[in-house]
Amino acid sequence: MMKALIAVLAAATGLVSNIAAAQESPWLVRARAVNISPADKSDAVGGTGAADRITVASKTIPEVDISYFLTPNIAAELILTYPQKHSVYLDGAEIGSFKHLPPTLTAQYHFAPGTGIDPYLGAGVNYTRISSVNLLGGKGGLEKDSFGFALQAGVDFKLDKNWSINVDVKKVQIRSDVTISGAKASAVKVDPVLFGVGVGYRF
Repeated sequence: MMKALIAVLAAATGLVSNIAAAQESPWLVRARAVNISPADKSDAVGGTGAADRITVASKTIPEVDISYFLTPNIAAELILTYPQKHSVYLDGAEIGSFKHLPPTLTAQYHFAPGTGIDPYLGAGVNYTRISSVNLLGGKGGLEKDSFGFALQAGVDFKLDKNWSINVDVKKVQIRSDVTISGAKASAVKVDPVLFGVGVGYRF
């Protein structure tokens, strides 16, 4: 009898939790501070010599993302920022800079919706628009567009009904050919790891 009562109480608790999760607003907005740490992989310049001579500086940027929950467990997240300027180096010497705008869309699975600690995993696509390229005094160039995959892992720590603290890590595929006087000189794999910490608000 006691075991049956415990089972009924456990089922009821789970039902209440699911109902509470289902009643939450589907919209979640987060603001994060994100550190971009590039992989700094590149082909040999001009096809000769050592690889990985071209590097891109790390940077901390602001980020805003908007999530929509299709179900309590499944969400779509759009990650946004404004164009970011990065310095570029060859053998440690600065050779110029460029700006990039990298909106990313991921699909997430949340493992514990409606609870105090909700970890999640995500995967999706990244589109990076490269602009304001100024390399080697104007002789160097980069491709304008980059498409790639994105992987994500994170956790929300709920503070109350609306507010939460978020920790998030993403690996994003960003790649571009490097040209000198119009001819391809190398290919870079920026492929950064993005580590973010921020706050979320669920409407």
